[in-house]
Amino acid sequence: MSSTTVTLTTPKAADRVWQLIGGFGTLPDWLPYIRESRLGEGGRLRTLTNEEGGVIVERLESFDESARSYVYSIVQAPFPVTGYRSTLKVIDQGAEGSRVQWSGTFTPDGVSDAEATALFEGIYRDGLAALEKTLCV
Repeated sequence: MSSTTVTLTTPKAADRVWQLIGGFGTLPDWLPYIRESRLGEGGRLRTLTNEEGGVIVERLESFDESARSYVYSIVQAPFPVTGYRSTLKVIDQGAEGSRVQWSGTFTPDGVSDAEATALFEGIYRDGLAALEKTLCV
């Protein structure tokens, strides 16, 4: 099993950041390469459509409002991994602002550990860069 974590430190308050990213269906609000997010199964399943029309289906595994975090898994995606599980979390740093942590674990399928890790590091890094840009608007 492989894993990776990418973080973003921002001067924005944790509550403000969580308000933007804490909803399971809110990816299009801050992640420009996700055009659409449709929720199903009472909000526990999200079907994402990317810029190219590709579809990713993810399941909400756990949600903790007070800890400002949620865990999700991939049900269907064009990624070369199995057993994908990810956590998105906002950590309050008081007067310093907050830190966003996006991490994932997965088993590469048909690619090396390094290739699979680089794929998700890139997704997380690009996603957090887009979040930072959205927060500054």
